[in-house]
Amino acid sequence: MGLIKEPEGVDFVIQSKVLTHKQEQELSEYISKRKREIKKKSKKRFIPQNV
Repeated sequence: MGLIKEPEGVDFVIQSKVLTHKQEQELSEYISKRKREIKKKSKKRFIPQNV
């Protein structure tokens, strides 16, 4: 993947807006939930080699 050059007169500046306490909690809960789901899926795929 190469570098993206900024066209003249255009700045690629990203500023995140501040999250409320409720939004932070919801985001944290969602991330935790997704991590658990991914961990579950990865355990199901495990196939022992020395059977």
